Amino acid sequence: MNETGRPQDFPLSNPRADRVRDVAKLAGRPARLKRGQFLAEGPQAVREALVLHQKRIAAGEPGVVHEVFASEACLDRYPEFEELADGVNARLATDEVLAAMADTVNPQGIIAVCAFVDVALDAVLDAGPGLIAVLCQVRDPGNAGTVLRAADAAGADAVVLTASSVDIYNPKAVRSTAGSLFHLPVVLGADLEELASACREHGIGILAADGYGQLDLDQLQDENAARRLGASGAGSAYDLGQPTAWLFGNEAQGLSDAELSLADHRVAVPVYGSAESLNVGTAATVCLYASARSQKRA
Repeated sequence: MNETGRPQDFPLSNPRADRVRDVAKLAGRPARLKRGQFLAEGPQAVREALVLHQKRIAAGEPGVVHEVFASEACLDRYPEFEELADGVNARLATDEVLAAMADTVNPQGIIAVCAFVDVALDAVLDAGPGLIAVLCQVRDPGNAGTVLRAADAAGADAVVLTASSVDIYNPKAVRSTAGSLFHLPVVLGADLEELASACREHGIGILAADGYGQLDLDQLQDENAARRLGASGAGSAYDLGQPTAWLFGNEAQGLSDAELSLADHRVAVPVYGSAESLNVGTAATVCLYASARSQKRA
């Protein structure tokens, strides 16, 4: 950055330059794994990455953002980036260069090269989480990003992806999180049996979102509400107000029998219309909000 906060030097203008090709490689998983870096595209994702970066720097921790590439038009439209990118290696770039770097045709004028932000499972559990979303063999990057965004909105404490789930650093997954990837802890490559055992050691209940579950989510919420109000004889099969890890399964097959066996209860989200089922992103949103509502009221 120069004294005005604008990136220094002339804009990168050659879409075939080595540096441009080097950044573009991060759209592929091999380069991401080798370098421990991924791309955040667009104002929303880059803004949240920079906010987290500055928080970590202020706390004396390693930053998140390695580089930012932005067009003049983007900086004119979003002047706050000049302050947010203070101390970050930032360069101006033409739209052609940004398009060559990005996974999308139109990256909206700004791209950041970020360090991986996932954390260890022990760090999540030792913090005493109240609500965790667990993605079991969720393969679609859009669905994974949607669940992470829903978990963030519901105030969940972490999102865990099993070893067979999609790479959350896939550009489509990152875009689908709409910046939420930088808001809450994410654990990758978890072994579900080990996770279930660790959750129980920490007093965290495990619920499986299952369309054929014995428990009905609406009924469970009603029973929890009645108990909170002190209704005579009120009780419920599971207290939604307690710390909970929700298991969400593969888009096509749902949760396997082995995965279902690890849960304390299987809970079905009722379908009142003619739809066969809910997709995993929608089901996760409903389930996470049910727990969040009960926990906050408790």
